[in-house]
Amino acid sequence: MVNIARGGIVDETALVKALREGWISFACLDVFDEKPLRKDSPLWEMNNVVITPHVAGSSPHYWERAVEIFKENLRRFKEGRELINVVNKELGY
Repeated sequence: MVNIARGGIVDETALVKALREGWISFACLDVFDEKPLRKDSPLWEMNNVVITPHVAGSSPHYWERAVEIFKENLRRFKEGRELINVVNKELGY
């Protein structure tokens, strides 16, 4: 099981139980219900869990691309044009 999306989509208590009981054999988690992951979370001690520091979206060119999108949206905003990559709040993304 891999979660690089949002922490709230995984029930962490149920995940711990599933990992302990073998329903799920392995988990790789980049996001959690609470940030940072609580120090007393059992996930820290589990041998079948890999925890990453919320970096799954990073890539060698991430910031370069993000700045280009920002600059394009700034141009569009100044010109009164529609922006690109606008979050649809009704759909949640």
